[in-house]
Amino acid sequence: MVATAHTVAFEGVEARPVEVQCAVTPGVPAFSIVGLPNKAVSEARDRVRTALTSLSIALPSKRITINLSPADLPKEGSHFDLPIALGLLAALDIIPPDAVSRTLALGELSLDGTLVPVLGALPAAMTAAAEDRALICPQASGREAAWVGACNVLGASSLLDIIKHFTGQCILEPAQPGEITQGTTHRDLRDVKGQERAKRAMEIAAAGRHHLMMVGPPGAGKSMLSGRMPGLLPPLTPAEALETSIIHSIAGLLTDGGISRTRPFREPHHTASMAALIGGGRGAKPGEISLAHNGVLFMDELPEFPRPVLETLRQPVETGEVMVARANAHIRYPCRFLMMAAANPCRCGHLADANRACSKAPLCGEDYLARISGPLMDRFDLRIEVPAVGYSDLNLPASGDTSAEIAQRVARARAVQDARFATSPHMRTNADAEGSVLEQIAALDSETRDLMIRAADRFCLSARGYHRILRVARTIADLAGSENVERPHVGEALSYRLLSAKDS
Repeated sequence: MVATAHTVAFEGVEARPVEVQCAVTPGVPAFSIVGLPNKAVSEARDRVRTALTSLSIALPSKRITINLSPADLPKEGSHFDLPIALGLLAALDIIPPDAVSRTLALGELSLDGTLVPVLGALPAAMTAAAEDRALICPQASGREAAWVGACNVLGASSLLDIIKHFTGQCILEPAQPGEITQGTTHRDLRDVKGQERAKRAMEIAAAGRHHLMMVGPPGAGKSMLSGRMPGLLPPLTPAEALETSIIHSIAGLLTDGGISRTRPFREPHHTASMAALIGGGRGAKPGEISLAHNGVLFMDELPEFPRPVLETLRQPVETGEVMVARANAHIRYPCRFLMMAAANPCRCGHLADANRACSKAPLCGEDYLARISGPLMDRFDLRIEVPAVGYSDLNLPASGDTSAEIAQRVARARAVQDARFATSPHMRTNADAEGSVLEQIAALDSETRDLMIRAADRFCLSARGYHRILRVARTIADLAGSENVERPHVGEALSYRLLSAKDS
């Protein structure tokens, strides 16, 4: 007899349906799994056999063949244990085959039959909902999967509970979604003394999701400013929270099935490898840029990152997605993030202080920042210098707006953009605007256009740089509540493209 169960195989954030076909036929006793399984899947036969033995279920002295279809799709992970066990139980007529075929299952089996939580329950639930199937998974994973309201999620603690459910002895209760986790309390931007220009640049960056580059001496407050960016951003929308949580589910970062409305903030160290930053490694897991999807990616000491690692950022920053290419698979991950970067002006960090600068100044500054290629630097919408704060300023009382006040202005600007791009699903913020849409929302009068043309000639702007200035100017106008992009908005946007004296 041949019985079928259903599960998924993960390709990036996509859960592809897999049919588990189980056949028990006469012949030399054997237990084989075919269909391109990896080592973890092949070892499932020992876990399943031992788990069934612990439940006093003896396998017959026949040939047992498990086929994972489609056979040309690589199968990885221990979550195939449960569907293999259910398919085998259905083939032995211990549980109803029809009931098993109407569900989608995933879970790892312990040797005593208990279920161990697995990664990817959230995208698996979305696939189950699309196929109009119920999802059976470990109890701990059920809280995560239950966020997909269109799917009936059943969480079980052991294989015995599932057998009782299918035989009608004890019906499993639907799983309940986990709690909405609260992010850490964000530090207040008002605590940073001075740096008013940097605070203004951060407000613009948060409002339009513009990439921000800060250059300044050690101790100027670059890291302090960056750490306060999450407090300026609006909470994730339900759609964004689901997108982000799917990636974190694949990476195993969801705690107790909870979903967070707080935008992620990732800060990889400059020793991070290319696979850690972009994605890859064993199983082509998502990298830091994908874990920062819909949030902030902060790269401190940007010139210290290896040059090949930095260059891989150029395409994801533009497209909002990254393709992790391997010999046997091409995995696509979303990575639409706000990139913040900080750098010292030179290796010693005191280029502007003649009393503390090294003997190689000023040439050391050009050599140091030259580690950041021109094409990558051109992708930063806002590039500012963060000067050192004087001792007298440190003794002054806190001044300026609080993070909450700035966040309100950012939220109003984001609301304007939500309405603006309501009919353009691939655009969410001003940073995404392009083509005719950008020309329409950032239309300039003749005087302002002349200013832009003169600036483009004077500063040798690339076409990318020209359009990025228009996007920033549109965001500045949104913050000011202006319907049109006017000359002061363009002038302020232009001022953020001048990184150093040599650019002016």
